[in-house]
Amino acid sequence: MIHVEIDPNSGFCFGVVRAIEMAEEHLAKGKSISSLGEMVHNAEEVKRLESMGMHTITCRDLDRDKNQTVLIRAHGEPPSTYATLKDKGRHIVDATCPIVLKLQERVKKTYENHPGAQIVIYGKKGHAEVIGLAGQTNGEAFIMNNAEDVKKLNPDKPVFMFSQTTMPLEGFAEMKTALEAYIEAEVISYDTICRKVAHRIPEVKRFAAMHDVCVFVSGKNSSNGKMLYNAAKKANSSTYFVSHANEIDKRWFKNEMSVGVCGATSTPQWQMEEAKTTIESWFNHT
Repeated sequence: MIHVEIDPNSGFCFGVVRAIEMAEEHLAKGKSISSLGEMVHNAEEVKRLESMGMHTITCRDLDRDKNQTVLIRAHGEPPSTYATLKDKGRHIVDATCPIVLKLQERVKKTYENHPGAQIVIYGKKGHAEVIGLAGQTNGEAFIMNNAEDVKKLNPDKPVFMFSQTTMPLEGFAEMKTALEAYIEAEVISYDTICRKVAHRIPEVKRFAAMHDVCVFVSGKNSSNGKMLYNAAKKANSSTYFVSHANEIDKRWFKNEMSVGVCGATSTPQWQMEEAKTTIESWFNHT
């Protein structure tokens, strides 16, 4: 017998669950809907939703997309996107994660109340959430991803620092230290990292270390997936990354072994269940 366990802390975060439920509720009524960007960074889950009738589009597709209803995914969007959708007469289903929405409001308020200050966002340039946050400052926010970036700032102007909600806590502390060392004016930092997501790193490390082999299931384009996979790999060198159950290799396992299956905040539960079933089918025969 081989024992296969799914990490109870892995899978969709609250914001993604909420967005998918909103899309499913709309589709269940027989109404068509278009998601502005991939609903979640997981190709298999996107395929499932598209099989139900959802379309994935970009702003460039709006003129030829016939759906009157457009869903804004959990990552959020900048104000310019809302303006474009309204100009084109589209009905908006806003599935922005409430945590991200609150952060957008904080960034906008700080930008408006402190003209001349430098708004810094610790995050990944080009990431959907970061684009939405920077949009609250008319694109004036400075995106920072490593300590060397501080040299591009004006040391004589005050800084207000925020973070993309899915960034690591250690990285935020490093960026804060770098800013305080370089900026001579006032530096005010707001730790806006989602704790539910941040705690996934120590959780996945503990889970991976508990098993002989760990299978990490995630979409290849998920930044959160890459980060969590690397954390699991450090805790257990016998950790393997797959995007689909058919990528699992039987040679990774042997009988009488403990196997853990885990995933990213963009990994659906059904996909981890599929991985578990695949592994068990090779070894556990009654």
